[in-house]
Amino acid sequence: MSLRRVLVAVTAAVATGALLAGCSSPAASPPASKSAKEAPKGDITFWSSLSGMADVAAAFNATHPDIKVTFEEIPQAASGGYTKLSAAIGSGTGPDVVGIEYPSLTDFVSSGQLTPLDELISAKTLGKYPKNIRSLVSFADQTYAMPYDAPPSIMWYRQDILEAAGVNEVPKSWDEYEQAAKAVKAWNPDAYLGSFFTSEPQLASIAWTAGATWFAVKDDKWKVTIDDKETMKAADWWQKLIDEGLVKKQPGLNDEWVADLQNDTVASWLAGSWSASSLKRRTEPANQQGKWIAALPPTESGKPGGALNGGTSFTIPKTSKNPEAAAVFLEWLTTTPESVTARGAVGTTYLAYPGLNDAAKAVAPTDYYANDIYAVFDEAYSHLRPWAWGPSYSVTYTAMTDAVASEPTIGDAVEKTQKATVTGLKQLGLEIAK
Repeated sequence: MSLRRVLVAVTAAVATGALLAGCSSPAASPPASKSAKEAPKGDITFWSSLSGMADVAAAFNATHPDIKVTFEEIPQAASGGYTKLSAAIGSGTGPDVVGIEYPSLTDFVSSGQLTPLDELISAKTLGKYPKNIRSLVSFADQTYAMPYDAPPSIMWYRQDILEAAGVNEVPKSWDEYEQAAKAVKAWNPDAYLGSFFTSEPQLASIAWTAGATWFAVKDDKWKVTIDDKETMKAADWWQKLIDEGLVKKQPGLNDEWVADLQNDTVASWLAGSWSASSLKRRTEPANQQGKWIAALPPTESGKPGGALNGGTSFTIPKTSKNPEAAAVFLEWLTTTPESVTARGAVGTTYLAYPGLNDAAKAVAPTDYYANDIYAVFDEAYSHLRPWAWGPSYSVTYTAMTDAVASEPTIGDAVEKTQKATVTGLKQLGLEIAK
């Protein structure tokens, strides 16, 4: 049976609430090579696109004389990082440890390019991850990656602009966000409360917080419901804001958007917790320290709903020539405060492994903000809903990016993405439920 068929059964478990980390898989024992007599040693290679990982590798090398990690920075996924990785694994020249974002992990698992970790990492360590996080890296009773960060989706606001516009409470519902946007527009006709990115579609995280389910399984077939009622409501909400001139439809993370942040034109940003360092870097030249706050993203009902926005796992490719030594580094990388500290103040990481976020907060630029951003991250994370990315999310992401840029409305883009995803998955040989 192919791994793509196996993934059908896996997603069925997610869809019925039996999160994969809670499955009754056999308890893995630490490998014999972890004994004092046969301690892993040797050279391994480590690839990542995350900043600061060269310092992490150096810190490991300084405290683990029997294992030498050679680090190589690779491009981000959108810039060809995964293409390079897949080609390297296919040619037998891949790294021993590599970072892969959660939505892309199933592509590598289903292609048979990754090593299951259950015989390399102890069941005790794996069992400490929350079930809904471990479910993102576990397939068919096997664990294929160690979660690194689990960035909750949050909303950044310019508190001073909200107050100047007479908005005294952070919007909790979609209606409240719309009313706040109208108040900002009345305060300054050239201003917008937020942006809708055409280059980085924001629908997945907002649909996730709304309770949408894009992928499930019915009768051993994939059921694709990207155009479910929750997502369509979210699409209509965004479209209304755009049509009324309350948010700006624009490419994200480019020079125009940065200028809009700096000159008070755009006053909020829906992103993951990772974005705090990015926001600081982009707005500090405009002397905006103490003006931004973190908040939960608004939902239709106003009740909290949690989602992840981004996030990376680390894994061992099938072609690793020293998986035992790779596992020692992998576990240190993802579960120790020393790894977090070594990475330094390069971001605002929200770690998946329990107990690490105090170390993350200590090196993050938290004093730039007007509230306790990690307290907001904690609350957003506590409301995280179950979710599955499907067998090949790259198909959906490409389709949605193209559709948002070309279709007249966001609802039309969602419907086009639904059709393109079904077609793309069928071309991969998957059966799709009606």
